[in-house]
Amino acid sequence: MKKPRTYKTLKNLLDRAFSVYIRLRDADSQGRIHCITCGTPHYWKESDCCHYIGRQHMATRWNEQNCAAGCRRCNRFEEGNKINWKMNEHTKNILIFAKNAVKKWVNFELEILIEDYKKRAIEIAKMKGIVL
Repeated sequence: MKKPRTYKTLKNLLDRAFSVYIRLRDADSQGRIHCITCGTPHYWKESDCCHYIGRQHMATRWNEQNCAAGCRRCNRFEEGNKINWKMNEHTKNILIFAKNAVKKWVNFELEILIEDYKKRAIEIAKMKGIVL
């Protein structure tokens, strides 16, 4: 019998699947993204899934409105360069409010989301003609 995956493992798998989906969602048909903060173009595989509200807030960690493709420099070395995020104020306020909600994900929810984001990433890559 297959050993069940731990919460930590599932969380890491979901982070990966979600990141691929967000970067593909924001890519053009040549696989290029433009950083959400500085606008610099990068190939989707060489970019990050940036979070406006940090990943430590589980209520917004996998919220698609909270995430966008961005360059690694802004995301990793400039703490997300949040001051330059191109997002409307209404959405920012909703996310700021939502981050304080208590959300304890259960393994079953994470497993469903992993499969959903993997499927959605494949579909969007096909639609845009991007090779995974």
